[in-house]
Amino acid sequence: MNILVTGANGQLGNEMRLVSKDSKDKYIFTDVAELDITDAAAVAKMVKDNDINVIVNCAAYTNVDKAESDAEFAEVLNAKAVRNLADAVKANGGTLIHVSTDYVFGGSKGNTPRTEDEPANPTGVYGLTKLHGEQEIEKSGVKAIVLRTAWLYSEFGKNFLKTMLTLTSTKPELKVVFDQAGTPTYALDLADAIFDIIENRKMEGNEGIYHFSNEGVCSWYDFTKMIADYAGNTACDIQPCHSDEFPSPVVRPSYSVLDKTKFKNTFGRKIPYWTDSLKVCIKNLGSC
Repeated sequence: MNILVTGANGQLGNEMRLVSKDSKDKYIFTDVAELDITDAAAVAKMVKDNDINVIVNCAAYTNVDKAESDAEFAEVLNAKAVRNLADAVKANGGTLIHVSTDYVFGGSKGNTPRTEDEPANPTGVYGLTKLHGEQEIEKSGVKAIVLRTAWLYSEFGKNFLKTMLTLTSTKPELKVVFDQAGTPTYALDLADAIFDIIENRKMEGNEGIYHFSNEGVCSWYDFTKMIADYAGNTACDIQPCHSDEFPSPVVRPSYSVLDKTKFKNTFGRKIPYWTDSLKVCIKNLGSC
């Protein structure tokens, strides 16, 4: 098969490069320099010329705060470009694997993990545009697997893990919010799950929306404490604080844990616990 991976220079795209390097399938990795996914004609030509069977869309507008003042472009990248990909791969008889987000829920719902069939209620532009992307996929009629994930981190690019590694190694003290809970997700685990779906031809008949994150739950404070502990940054005094001490234009989800039961049952995969994956990523960072 021929697989097109968009957003290949991001966290998930880079991990897709690693997990697929020995595959017998042909993977084509593109970012904006090679393919502007907001250009429908360019996307259609890429898919047709390379006889693409599967598109893995790792591209997205992910700056949650900036999206509030850049709503038009966020909509273009998170929704209209997604429709371009959906239409192009549908015309070629293929499948779209699209990465979405826990932010489609947004509003508070208590402390019960979110299931795929719950109504979406995004509270900001980022979540709303990602929801629009999901809706464009549905309207297109393309065969698709949508994977909602949360709190993504990796060895690549800018992310919370790398920021906290720097801060806890250079600051004598640090405040981190403890009133937002979710699950840190190692992009390598998500990439490996996507690769398994493609490599073992699990797409057919399993189309739909799924939730994928690592197992477990923690606050941003807990996440930071574990980062510092595993990295040996013990000199930094890390203290919990409330979200309102860091004002934001977006109301972030207070409890954003995703229920992965449907994914695990459908694809027959165990998902690593978040602290186990965090140790692996920090170890990998150390060897970079």
